[in-house]
Amino acid sequence: MVSTKKDPVLAVLSLSGGNDGLNTLIPRNSGLYRDYRPTLGIPEDQIIPINDELGFHPAMGPLKKFWDQGKLAIFLGIGYATPSYSHFRSMDIWHTCEPDTIGTEGWLGRAIKDMDPSGENVLTGVNFGRGLPRALAKDGVPVASVGNLETYGLLTGIDGESQRNEALDVFGRMYSPAVGRGAVLDYIHRTGTDALKGADILATAPDNYSSTVEYSNTTVGQYMKNIAQTHLAGFGTRILYTTSPYNSFDTHANQGQLHGGLWSDVSNTVENFFDDLHEHDAADNVTLFMFTEFGRRISDNGSGTDHGASGIAFAIGDHVKGGLYGEYPSLEPNKQEEGGNLKSSMDFRQVYVSILEDWLHLDATPIIGGKFEPVKFF
Repeated sequence: MVSTKKDPVLAVLSLSGGNDGLNTLIPRNSGLYRDYRPTLGIPEDQIIPINDELGFHPAMGPLKKFWDQGKLAIFLGIGYATPSYSHFRSMDIWHTCEPDTIGTEGWLGRAIKDMDPSGENVLTGVNFGRGLPRALAKDGVPVASVGNLETYGLLTGIDGESQRNEALDVFGRMYSPAVGRGAVLDYIHRTGTDALKGADILATAPDNYSSTVEYSNTTVGQYMKNIAQTHLAGFGTRILYTTSPYNSFDTHANQGQLHGGLWSDVSNTVENFFDDLHEHDAADNVTLFMFTEFGRRISDNGSGTDHGASGIAFAIGDHVKGGLYGEYPSLEPNKQEEGGNLKSSMDFRQVYVSILEDWLHLDATPIIGGKFEPVKFF
């Protein structure tokens, strides 16, 4: 297979559960922050300053390097109008760009369709994790979803190219649509055959990979390692996606300990990921985007924080123009969303526009369903 290694590649790490943006990028000089967070407020001497007003959670030290290098963009007050506080609904909105209706097609599924209209490469999009995120879903778009890259090769026990082709032929005949059986069997036949082909190709990635970088054994660590392995294998994969363990950032209780551990894992893994790519001279065409479905309430509940509105997102890469984008949401009572929530000032689709047009070189309007002012961070 011919490598398209230098085509722009998007890696996505979804922080499932609703990350607490207020304790991620902290208004370190704000008296209101101290008032609202009597239990969970981060001590000022532990915060990692990034400017005169704001600082990172103390567990985010590895990300400070990217900030100092000008390769980390931080999107403040990101969200959408009339926020939902349901994990499922809010994540669906981020996935489909459909805040007013229930969408079925994912924005990245549409992007993959534009990049590879005929589905010639079954690995243009790859997800690491259970199930297929709706962001990647679109009829006719093959996307491999991998639980464990080391054991994913469904055909690896078959010797020889002829036997693999025979197995694919058997599958194809078993599920090929007979006259009158309609599009459903055709879809099963096509996607199943694509999955088998993709598994066979992906299975070669770990054996062809070597690195001095040691990733953690956490879910995030291992899936980001799998993303690096797939990228380095040169399969022409353009979209690489993974999600933190289910609702891991849903810190209603014991947030003080949990949140630090989560960000320590993510921050160290992101550093490992880019160290790995740089070691192989393969970082210059990769941008990593990290987001969460919503933020948390301004006030702590004594042990954690409840579902909120406005959140925070990040982009990292050699071509990212680092800095703060948007306005930090006001903590003033008369400037909050109803119910004690940070108010969003940036629609997430504004960031998507720049990812699609400035990075992937696609027309964003049909993919996200409208025109939005881009956030120019490339």
